Amino acid sequence: MIYETVAAVDLGSNSFRLQVGRVVDNQIYTLDSMKEPVRLASGLTPDKTLDLSSQMRALDGLRRFGERLRGLDQGAVRAVATNTLRVAKNAMDFLPLAEEALGFPIEIIAGREEARLIYIGASHSLPSVAHKRLVVDIGGGSTEFIIGKRHEPQLMESLYMGCVSYTLRFFPDGKIDKKRLRDAQVAAAKEIELIAADYQRLGWKEAVGSSGTARAIADILELNGLNPNGESGITREGLDKLCLLLVKAGSAEALDLPGVKGDRLPVLPGGIAIMSAIFEELEIERMTYADGALRLGVLYDLLGRFHHHDMRDSTVAQFRRRYQVEADQAERVTATALSALTQLAEGSPEEADIQFLTWATRLHEIGISVAHNAYHKHGAYILTYADMPGFSKKDQARLAMLVLGHRGKLEKLSAIPAVDSAWLLVFCLRLAVLLHRTRDDRALPAWTVRLNDNGFLLELPAEWLAENPWTAAALGEEAAIWKQVGRDYQVKSRTVRKLA
Repeated sequence: MIYETVAAVDLGSNSFRLQVGRVVDNQIYTLDSMKEPVRLASGLTPDKTLDLSSQMRALDGLRRFGERLRGLDQGAVRAVATNTLRVAKNAMDFLPLAEEALGFPIEIIAGREEARLIYIGASHSLPSVAHKRLVVDIGGGSTEFIIGKRHEPQLMESLYMGCVSYTLRFFPDGKIDKKRLRDAQVAAAKEIELIAADYQRLGWKEAVGSSGTARAIADILELNGLNPNGESGITREGLDKLCLLLVKAGSAEALDLPGVKGDRLPVLPGGIAIMSAIFEELEIERMTYADGALRLGVLYDLLGRFHHHDMRDSTVAQFRRRYQVEADQAERVTATALSALTQLAEGSPEEADIQFLTWATRLHEIGISVAHNAYHKHGAYILTYADMPGFSKKDQARLAMLVLGHRGKLEKLSAIPAVDSAWLLVFCLRLAVLLHRTRDDRALPAWTVRLNDNGFLLELPAEWLAENPWTAAALGEEAAIWKQVGRDYQVKSRTVRKLA
């Protein structure tokens, strides 16, 4: 499906933002935008639990977004949540409430996936150039660093430091002095030091800041003439002058300068400290600003999916190469599994089910690269914890569950609701793997599968079952495994009449 109107929702650690765009000739033009200064990160308790008041602020903001999005198709809207919901222990309890308030599914994305989307958004809002760019995005709870060329990111990292978390940590009462500011800068520098060598080794020609913190700092420096020679953006000299003025004022609220305003003001000290450390550790002299960031990146990534340029397909292909998956076997299993799904869905399987089953069949053997014994567990572990560009954490968990369930007992999948289509996908994957145990190109017989009252009915030619006793026995064992989780699985033989 291709949509004329698309929308992205960014559940950031400082603000929630909505951007609605119109698609014209593969370009996205903003129609509307909304912002809710939820400051979600300030609601994280010391034990990393999201407190009730921050949840209420978030739900109120999402309801307002939901009203604006009402009438849009599910496929035209993508909502992503970042660092605070990545680390909150009760995120999974809060997420259903948030999805109900918004009216659309919400994905919690990993740090490097956030970095990838930020770079896509930034690069689409900047002039096209041939050189490499460093894009830095200081958010409320994390800061992303990306080096890329044109629209392709090459090096991505997300560090656990943000303007909200650092303001709360180093300036809890709002007071600022030289020691507090230096402590915050040193703490940020220690984080950046872990990645500095790799980034400087790859190199870049232009440094770019994105999102609210970079824009706020750039506005202050430009409006108050703090940059040398009237330069635009952020300069090291201008940043040093701003730090001195901040210490002299004693608090952000007392910093009586044009450009210091709005909801960004309370978290400005943490953002300035982090930005200063970035300039120092990465030896940056000047940084420009990009209007596009995560939301625009989400929209362009969504647009790519409409045109069958889904980053998740590229990631799956990359994982197949990295873990040396046997391509021929994966394609055999894929074809048979999809055939089973089509039959079970009476010719009309859901697009999402086709996607996940395809990804699972192509990756079900990646764990063999670790060890053949219990390789399905190794594969599930990799898919759970690896950085997988394009995939949300929820996507990864579903994919890992399918790979885990493709062999062995099924009790480990007992948490899956009985009505979840994942059971169909697990069945299709297990059946295909079993039918292709010989790992060769011999043709399968004519077979059919359909749903019965409480499970599955598989029919195979009697002659073929007699000629393949190993597979016949395995199918009998499979039926017993499904019975243990309360599912009926019947294997019936049928006699094929021979023409006279």
